[in-house]
Amino acid sequence: MNENTEPSVIREFRQYLMLEKSLSPNTIQAYTDDVSKLLSYLEGESVSLESVNTDTLHTFVATLSDIGISARSQGRIISGIRAFFQFLVMDGRISGNPSEMIELPKIGFHLPEVLTVDEIDRTIVSIDRTAPDGQRNRAILETLYSCGLRVSELCGLRISELYLQEGFIKVTGKGSKQRLVPISGKAVKEIELYFEDRCHINVRKGYEDFLFISYRTGMPLSRIMIFNIVKRYTRMAGISKNVSPHTFRHSFATHLLEGGANLRAIQCMLGHEKIATTEIYTHIDRSRLREEIIAHHPRNSMK
Repeated sequence: MNENTEPSVIREFRQYLMLEKSLSPNTIQAYTDDVSKLLSYLEGESVSLESVNTDTLHTFVATLSDIGISARSQGRIISGIRAFFQFLVMDGRISGNPSEMIELPKIGFHLPEVLTVDEIDRTIVSIDRTAPDGQRNRAILETLYSCGLRVSELCGLRISELYLQEGFIKVTGKGSKQRLVPISGKAVKEIELYFEDRCHINVRKGYEDFLFISYRTGMPLSRIMIFNIVKRYTRMAGISKNVSPHTFRHSFATHLLEGGANLRAIQCMLGHEKIATTEIYTHIDRSRLREEIIAHHPRNSMK
C-alpha cells in the first residue's frame, strides 16, 4: 500500500509520528504497516474503529500468536497500536484508549524459528534431483512451505485429494476436519516431477493413494522421516537455526502476513480451529481465499 492509496487516518498518523514524535523513518513505516494490519483485521470482522475495545485488541493479538508471529514481533506491533490509539485520543476521534490494558508478550517465550524466503530457497536448491529420493524431497519441502501444512497433514496427503489443475489440495487437519488449501504453481510443478519417479516405487498394498511414499518400505513417510529430511537439507544449506517441519509452517504464515495478506485468510489456510470457526469455514468465499494467497505468498509474487 502506498501513501496515495492508504486511508487518511494512516496518513495523519504518519504525520503525527514524524512531526510530534520525531520517530525514525523505519519506525514510522513499521508502525503504519502494523496499524494497516489492524485496520484490515477490523474490516474483516466488521468492527468500526470507534467501537474497538480491549477485548477486540486482545483477540487481534491472540490471532498474531496463533498464526506464528514471534513474541518480539508481537511486541513491536502492540507498540505501534498503542501509539495509534494515543493519536486517536489526542485528535479527539475516540474518548478512551482501549490499548492501555494490552500487555506486551513475554519475550522469553520462543516460537519456532522463521526462515527467510532466501533460506527456504537455499534449502530446496540443496536437494540433488538426480538422487533416488531427491525429487520427492523437493516436492515435500515445497509443499510444506507453499501450503503451510502441519507435518501430520503432509504425511496424510492423498493423490485423490489433489486438484492441481484447479490450484487446490484437500487437507485433513486436527479432529479429521478437512479444508481446501490453495497450492502454488511451484509446488504443483515439483509434485508433477515427483510423479515421474513415484511410478517406479513398489508401493505396498493399501497405500497406493498416499502421495509421499518411502522408497525403502513402500509405505507413507512418517513424521520422524519428514523431520530428518528437513534437518538434513537445512544443514546442507548452511542454516544454523533450530529448524523443524513446523518452521516451514510458521515461515509460510509470517511471509504471508508481511506481504499484506488478510489475517482471516491466513487463519483459514492454517486450519486453526479456535479461530477459524464453523461460520468461517461455511461462509468464506473460496475464490477470494485463493486470490488472497496468490496475491501475497512469496511463491506467487516472484515472477
